[in-house]
Amino acid sequence: MTSPTLLVADQIAGTVAALSLPDGTETARIEGRHLAEHAGFLALPGSRTAFVDDRAGELVVLDPHGPAEGRPFVTATAPVATPAEHLATDPSGQLVAVSTGLGWNATPWSDLLTVVDLTGDRRGPRSVRVRTRTGEPGVTVTAPTDDTGGLVVLRHREPGSLTAYRVGDLLNARFACPAAEPVHELPLPDDGHGDAYDHESGWLYSATGAGVHRTRAEGDRLTVGEPLPWDGPGRGYYLRRDPVRGLLWSCVRGGPADPGRWPEWTNDAWWHRIGSDTVGRVPLGPGLVFRLAVAARHVAYARIHPDGDELVLLDAGSDGPRVVHRLPLPAMDGAPRAGGTPWDGVQRRAVAASPGGGLIAVTRGGHGEIHLVDATAGNGTPSLTTITVPTPLDEGGHLALVHPGDGAESDPIGR
Repeated sequence: MTSPTLLVADQIAGTVAALSLPDGTETARIEGRHLAEHAGFLALPGSRTAFVDDRAGELVVLDPHGPAEGRPFVTATAPVATPAEHLATDPSGQLVAVSTGLGWNATPWSDLLTVVDLTGDRRGPRSVRVRTRTGEPGVTVTAPTDDTGGLVVLRHREPGSLTAYRVGDLLNARFACPAAEPVHELPLPDDGHGDAYDHESGWLYSATGAGVHRTRAEGDRLTVGEPLPWDGPGRGYYLRRDPVRGLLWSCVRGGPADPGRWPEWTNDAWWHRIGSDTVGRVPLGPGLVFRLAVAARHVAYARIHPDGDELVLLDAGSDGPRVVHRLPLPAMDGAPRAGGTPWDGVQRRAVAASPGGGLIAVTRGGHGEIHLVDATAGNGTPSLTTITVPTPLDEGGHLALVHPGDGAESDPIGR
């Protein structure tokens, strides 16, 4: 039986490694690869994983279990425009779209969108770049409907919109980065941040301050559904589809707008049962909470606060989600402090899990440590062990935990 594999990216040091779990034995490593942290890792069918190397300007496709079974670690590469903001795939895993953002720049400057056909030809994958609109767009690739190919949908801000392009039009675009013509556009609030897609129902979700907007592709057009409320004060900046429980997750942040007062921010786990209008919230505690991880039995959030960090585990049983464990985490040197922003020049934590197992991994930024939690320990109390890696994982690094056949690709947006 193939062991689960943890992909560990140190985007500052420029490494990506594969660790066999639970012992943490390194099975593969590539140097000189700087993962685009905001775009993250993207799960593909066949237990493959993709990411964007922001320095090289390449999409890199990995076989996480390959080295342990005698196969190559890197299975494909393709040129893409960077700095990568978001990446997403269609349900088949054959088409990947990459949007561009600010990078180290203070204002939007790039309008390039890349689409990659991983089927390619004898020369390998085929990539096409087109011009769209400057900004920091989210990106989603819908499933084909009504005998038409899918759509690539960009979520823009200021002015807010959902802008749809035919996949076929993009793949057939000429060389030299021509301007792409959308086939449909819908207005959206200007503060969009967060995307998810459920290929079974066809709902595309967009997080804004006003709530979670729902749209569905019908042919070349997007139709609008009733938005979902945040069910209280604050808003979510992140959405994630849960393939185990059929839920949508976010973290709703409230409190003062001043980033220096981040220890006072409130955080609630927000959830929505896909296919219904049901939403709910579960308090997580004050401080900085952002991304989350979906495991077979739990959903995990890492919370950072000057009074102590913790990993918060929720059980999403039939009675509704609830917190079942709060696990203290060792402090980080260089952690965010009150009065400064929680994301500029400070250490952070990355968190990862697989819908196919009970292990959850969380980094200790700057220390080269990964805490591995077994949330299904026999006595009901999660166990915690520490894996040491050779690079510091400054700014938290980035993780992906892959079980063979875990179905993670049903969340088709990079995390």
